[in-house]
Amino acid sequence: MRKHELLVPAGNMDCLREAVYNGCDAVYLACKSFGARKFANNFDNDEIIEAIKFCHLYGVKIYVTMNTLVKNNEVNSFIDQARFLHKNGVDALIVQDFGMICYLREKFPNLEIHASTQANISSKDVCKLYYDLGVKRVVFSRELSIDEIDSIDVPIEKEAFIHGALCISYSGCCLMSSMLGGRSGNRGECAGSCRLPYTLEKDNNIICKNKYLLSTKELNTSSKIDRLLDSSIYSFKIEGRMKSPLYVGFITNFYRHLIDKKEFNFEEETDRLKTIFNREFTVGRMFNEKDGNFMNIESPNHKGLNIGEVIDITKDKIKIKLNSTLNQYDAIRFVGEDKGFVVNYLYDEKDRLINSSNSICLVDNKVDLKSRCIVSKTQDYKLEEEYSKLDNKRKVNISVMVNAYIDKELFVEFSDGINTISMNGNIVQKAINSSMSSEDIKRQLSKLGNTPFICDDFNINCDNNIFISVRELNEIRRNLSEKLIDIRQNNVSDIIEKEVVFDKENLDVSMCNCFVVRNKNQLEKCMSYHNYKIYVVDKDLYEEYKNNSNIYYYVPREKFDIKDSLVEKSLVSDYSVYNGDIIGNYTLNVFNIYTAYYLKKIGINKVCLSVELSEEELLEFINLYNDKFGTSNFDVLVYGRVENMIIKGNILNIKSGYNNYNLIDFKERKFPVYYDGVNTHILNYENKIIDISKFIDLCNLRYDFYDEDINNIEMKVKIC
Repeated sequence: MRKHELLVPAGNMDCLREAVYNGCDAVYLACKSFGARKFANNFDNDEIIEAIKFCHLYGVKIYVTMNTLVKNNEVNSFIDQARFLHKNGVDALIVQDFGMICYLREKFPNLEIHASTQANISSKDVCKLYYDLGVKRVVFSRELSIDEIDSIDVPIEKEAFIHGALCISYSGCCLMSSMLGGRSGNRGECAGSCRLPYTLEKDNNIICKNKYLLSTKELNTSSKIDRLLDSSIYSFKIEGRMKSPLYVGFITNFYRHLIDKKEFNFEEETDRLKTIFNREFTVGRMFNEKDGNFMNIESPNHKGLNIGEVIDITKDKIKIKLNSTLNQYDAIRFVGEDKGFVVNYLYDEKDRLINSSNSICLVDNKVDLKSRCIVSKTQDYKLEEEYSKLDNKRKVNISVMVNAYIDKELFVEFSDGINTISMNGNIVQKAINSSMSSEDIKRQLSKLGNTPFICDDFNINCDNNIFISVRELNEIRRNLSEKLIDIRQNNVSDIIEKEVVFDKENLDVSMCNCFVVRNKNQLEKCMSYHNYKIYVVDKDLYEEYKNNSNIYYYVPREKFDIKDSLVEKSLVSDYSVYNGDIIGNYTLNVFNIYTAYYLKKIGINKVCLSVELSEEELLEFINLYNDKFGTSNFDVLVYGRVENMIIKGNILNIKSGYNNYNLIDFKERKFPVYYDGVNTHILNYENKIIDISKFIDLCNLRYDFYDEDINNIEMKVKIC
């Protein structure tokens, strides 16, 4: 067994083949539904079956992402898809939705489940929770350091991203795309709001104008491979289900060489990688990258490899001084003017056509370039040509045993270390003329070129002076190869499916108003209402008023040690096993009644339903829960600014506390932003408002106050 697994993305069959051929240990992909990359090609049912067979033929595991949040009307389809994948031999499902994780574990006890990074795995507490639920593996948040990961002593498989695009927000915690345009990142529809330009202002004074303030560099931990190999991380994951087959093949080969310590020109291969995709690189939060080195605020796009600079320009030609090779049909970009093209014609200094240059060259001025600037290569023709011509060199090692004794049946056995198959042939004859030696037998049985197998381990037991026909050996080789292929492709475990029985309870529940407050004036105003619960963000303020049984502490999100932050009465935002008077925040992403049901099982007494659900969906949710599980007791946000993002660190370099900072987008919408000393928080540009007349007596009405004064609170509570 490998100490570490190289896990590679596949957005389609071409990418999957490149991943397998270039040495991955496992691939992850999605069906047409429930995958967090909805806009990748993804796989239909026939393609999924083909992919499973193909991967298993080469000993590669295949994991299917079902890592979107699931609405109530989708649960049956979700379970049907899980059943289909289970029956066809998928090695694991990667799941975000907490309710579906719990449901699947009960319904299909021998189906392996991995908790997705979208499930926000940021602490030992949540690892312990998933381990106790029977989850085989957790995919850690990209914000955890490698030392933090190593310190988690829960006996669960650990998976972490080592390369690819980074979300700026904690995964599963980003509501930006959803709040702005109804495209939920938690539903695989992210619109990439973090890759857009923003202006930062304070007190209406511009600090930074029209920069990509939320756009991260590309994760690349290849320089830290020795530390990774010494870590407790089992699975090294590469991001990229939207990437090309070339990217998938190259990056798989790149890390395969590093992991296996093969001979490798690291600097040269890194330069080639930059021509495929490069937003500039960062070692990420895993290796404690500083905020300033984590972001690329100048551009969110592929930057390429710096290969030289423009030294002269005419109307027809651009003269370039190169520091690296430029080939005909490469693509280049002129960084200063953000223009580029494919080099269809390349010239030397005397204006003669050439195929390649690494000194001074000329290209046609097809883009009306005006200024001398840096030139980058954004597409390497030679690299693409090289990968397009690569044959599949991946082979499965097998051992062969032969018994060939005179007057006994020929016996041949193939084994891949797991599966062993054998076949008897004809009675072995004594040679009359020419005999067959053990080397002759080995030579014939080694002819496995058109199969996925290769053999260097032969055990041939035979008499001298025997005769076996070459034709018979060839037939046996073909038959055994075909049988071994069939076994490897169709080795599916028995399916256990159980009927899940749910508890039902009927309780007397009285509804109330719930308020999130950030200062004393807000708190005391909300205490003037008759029936309330108050969630206090400020810890000192909570301590002052905690003897009031209706006042709760709003526990900070994304704590590595969740339980150290808890108090007797807490509003929590992260998954864990809880005791005491615990209320769950909308950040727990409660999209379906099963999530609400199972959260109650782990000690969360009531929860705020997802702010991504429509009014109609919220009403249906409450009624469905009441019908299936008994009396409901939910908070529903009826007024307030949704927290669109929570980001590790101080990426905007702002003062700690509430200091009237705003991010402004291209539509002039203003997003309040603050830094709490650990994380940066971005709130929505407008308040979410729901018609409370539909929800009175059905749920607790929750109001989130940010900078509202007493008069504003009075007005909002009255009219909402």
